[in-house]
Amino acid sequence: MKRIRQAAAGLMSGSFDKLSTLFSAAIIALWIQSFGDWWWAETYAVIYSMLISTVILAFLIPWKKVSIPVQLVFVLLTTLIFSGLQWPQLYPSGTTAENRWILWLRELTEQLSPFVWISLGVWLVVQASVILSKQRKGLIVVVGSALFSLSVIDSLFTPIRLWQEVASIVSIGLLWLVVSHFEQFRKKHPGSWRDLLDYPISLVASVLVVIVLVMAGGIFLPSIEPVIRDPYTVWKESRGEAVPSMIGDKIGIEVVTPAGPGDSRSGYSRNDEVLGGGFTFDYSPVMEVTTTRRSYWRGETKEVYTGRGWDDTRNEIDLDPVTRIKAGDLLEASGQGAGPTTQIQQTFTMLREEDRFPVLFGASPISSVVMIDEEGMALPALRWLPSSWELRMPGNSRTYPTTYSVTSEVIQLDEAAVRKISAEQAAGDMNDVYLQLPANLPQRVRTLAAEITKDQTTAYDKVKAIEAYLQQNYTYNNEPDLTKKLSKDMVDGFLFEMKEGYCDYFSTAMAVLTRSLDIPARWVKGYSPGALPPNPAMQGYFGGDPEAIIDPNGAGTYTVRNSDAHSWVEVYFDGYGWLPFEPTTGFAYPYALPETADAPETVVVPEDVTTEVAAEEEDNKGFSTGWIIGSAVAVVLLSATTAFILYYRRNGLSLRLQRGGTNNANERIVRETERLIRYCRRKGLDRSEHETVRETMNRWSGHMTSLEKEFKSVQSAFEKAKYSAQSLSDEEVARFESNAKVIRERLSS
Repeated sequence: MKRIRQAAAGLMSGSFDKLSTLFSAAIIALWIQSFGDWWWAETYAVIYSMLISTVILAFLIPWKKVSIPVQLVFVLLTTLIFSGLQWPQLYPSGTTAENRWILWLRELTEQLSPFVWISLGVWLVVQASVILSKQRKGLIVVVGSALFSLSVIDSLFTPIRLWQEVASIVSIGLLWLVVSHFEQFRKKHPGSWRDLLDYPISLVASVLVVIVLVMAGGIFLPSIEPVIRDPYTVWKESRGEAVPSMIGDKIGIEVVTPAGPGDSRSGYSRNDEVLGGGFTFDYSPVMEVTTTRRSYWRGETKEVYTGRGWDDTRNEIDLDPVTRIKAGDLLEASGQGAGPTTQIQQTFTMLREEDRFPVLFGASPISSVVMIDEEGMALPALRWLPSSWELRMPGNSRTYPTTYSVTSEVIQLDEAAVRKISAEQAAGDMNDVYLQLPANLPQRVRTLAAEITKDQTTAYDKVKAIEAYLQQNYTYNNEPDLTKKLSKDMVDGFLFEMKEGYCDYFSTAMAVLTRSLDIPARWVKGYSPGALPPNPAMQGYFGGDPEAIIDPNGAGTYTVRNSDAHSWVEVYFDGYGWLPFEPTTGFAYPYALPETADAPETVVVPEDVTTEVAAEEEDNKGFSTGWIIGSAVAVVLLSATTAFILYYRRNGLSLRLQRGGTNNANERIVRETERLIRYCRRKGLDRSEHETVRETMNRWSGHMTSLEKEFKSVQSAFEKAKYSAQSLSDEEVARFESNAKVIRERLSS
């Protein structure tokens, strides 16, 4: 006990500043998440690394006069490591030594800006918070300022929800206040503090109980719409207008007050970790592309499927990047076969100054950069990633080129050649990350892929069969019915429950289905070709030129809009390279073909492949160890339940609630209906706060027609139990229990 008391005393006396550093860093880390896509990924990496190193150093180095300078050194080091710095070279000897170093430092500072200033500013905020926290008023100012600013972002002028961040900061603030209280108590009453430490467990337990109870109340209390909404949002919505977002930078698009989960405007997304939801089309022009051939304008690839969306790995981000790129330099692309290619010249002209992208776009893959902004101008510090075929802008770039020209070497699609690659040979020695799938991917997804491709022998035909199956059996809808989705996995929910969606659903599903066959695939995003001006040949009756010739390759100047933002799939065939595929209904990829080749053939999909068959197979998939154990447990539980029922029936006690008494069958039906509604809400069915049970059941019946009969029966039993003077019969109770059970089982499957 004495050792515990000494340790606790040492912690409180010598570590309050350290704990304050930890709490301050945690609050700042939560707070900067509200910036969303406004900052580059490199900025977040710098900030988080700086915060972590600051906390570690504060705990490891007990002497503040040493700790602070070391922390400053680490601020600079984290900036150097994560900002994508390219060390500048000294200028030629024509200038004086002093000027050469001044120019060198200026170029270095420009590359570190704004990362170094942001990280330094955040570090100063941490130190100021530690100083302020020594007084209770200062601590309240620190926590209160963070909460107030997040509350403004969460409610005023923006539809952004930050309740999780607010709840977390409240928790940290409460804990910080408790620590501050005990620190003040220790200083003012050292004798009482020593006596208090005789019971350390009760001391800590009481603190934790209070905090847990407060936070549990905030988390589990039912959410309600605000009684008073900010006047700006009310006024904008009354006019049917969008509410502009003050934060985020998804290509400068307004964020619309959501009509449903995940609604937003179409455009090039900066974050793909959570895909799905719905969107409304935004036809604002983004750029004009003058090209010698029609193509998709490729931006980025993602390789790790998480079950909710896509993420990068270090392999995709910075594996052997090519730097110090000059105009005309050849950019080699790994994973590109030696087959014939078609050269495409493109010039991109951006139409809005506020648009910023992490990459330069181009037909895939880009082979050289011709110019950026002006002929002869030095190129910025671009990075070419050969493995992912991405031409990345400098991480510290605050502007995007107004115009740029690139050359691409697009591989020609020779179906006869690619069909020579068997399914077993397709992967070759390609990185296994392109075969990655989540460990909890539902088995029925893999089963469906096998069923779709069961009649195909080559890797190419298997992939084409998946592409055709998705195009022929699923509906394009930019606002899919999300109430149908019960699965936690995005692809599983799309394939078997929603059966409708837009390009992100189609492309992600194809990549996952292809990978399940051990064929490497990756997810790609960019823009579809856009639109050419009206064809003069079709304007003959309106003063146009009826003799105008249409370029069969689609050369011309295309206007690309936000609504043209798109995603598709690239599949790897060993010896041939990466090939693009287009699974989205209503879209077709503009392949470059050999002169003697015909258009790509359509692979026939087996007629007996349906999602219902695949779902049934999922429910009856073999007798694995898990099934055996589960069956054994079920038998034991069933036996115990049966014995329980027989025992009570032998003693003249019915499990069903008898008529009469204070806990009769009618009351049970009302209570069980309320429990069923709460269960349905946990499974994704929404309910308005002021809806009656009848209104709720009718709406759910419309969304889930397969359960319409059961919902109607539950509703009828509830209304009779609630409003009728008659007690329900045993038969009616049994019918209610049966229908409620069916609803629960269907929603949990």
